[in-house]
Amino acid sequence: MKNNILNSNTNFLSVRTMIFCSLFTTLVAVGAFIRIPLPVTVFTMQFLFVLMSGLILGSKRGSLSCFLYVAIGILGFPVFTEGGGPMYILKPTFGYLIAFIFAAFLVGYLKEKFGSDSTLKLSVYCVIAMVNTYIIGSLYTYFILNYVMGTPIKYWMCLASLFPATFLKDLFSCFIAAASVKKLSKHVKNLEF
Repeated sequence: MKNNILNSNTNFLSVRTMIFCSLFTTLVAVGAFIRIPLPVTVFTMQFLFVLMSGLILGSKRGSLSCFLYVAIGILGFPVFTEGGGPMYILKPTFGYLIAFIFAAFLVGYLKEKFGSDSTLKLSVYCVIAMVNTYIIGSLYTYFILNYVMGTPIKYWMCLASLFPATFLKDLFSCFIAAASVKKLSKHVKNLEF
C-alpha cells in the first residue's frame, strides 16, 4: 500500500506522475467534446473524467491534472467547449471549470481518508464533489451575471438552472465514475510513482 498511486508522497512529479496527470488533463479536455444529445440537455464526458482523475490519481495529482486543463484553456488553447483564452474567465460558466479542480481534489481526498471498499461509497464521494461543483459554479455565475455583465439575476435562479437535466446527467456520471474506478482499482493499485 505504501507505493499505491493514491498514497505515494514521494516523487510527486516523477515521469509516471506527469504521464498520468497529462493523460487525465487530455481526457478532461476531450471529454468536453464527446457530446451525447439528450432531449433536454447534452451529456458530455468531462465531469466523468474530472471525478475519475481524483479517484484514480488522488487528491493532489487529480486536482493538478484539472488545474492544467484550466490553465491550458486560459492560455488560449481551444480546450473549453466554446474555445479558450483569458477572456473565458468572464464567461458565467467558467466557475464550473474552476470547480473541477476542487471536485477532483475533494473526491480524491475523501477516497484517501475514508477508503474505497464499495461502489456506493465512491458514488457518495462523487455526489459530494458534484454538490461542491454546483455551489462554486453557481456562485461564480451569479457574480459574473450581476457584477460584470450587469444582468441582475437572483442566486436561486442560477442554482435552479441545474435542475433537473444537468443534475440527472451529473448524477449518472457520479455512478459511472464510481463503478469504473471500482473495476479499475485492481489494475492501478500497484502502480508506483
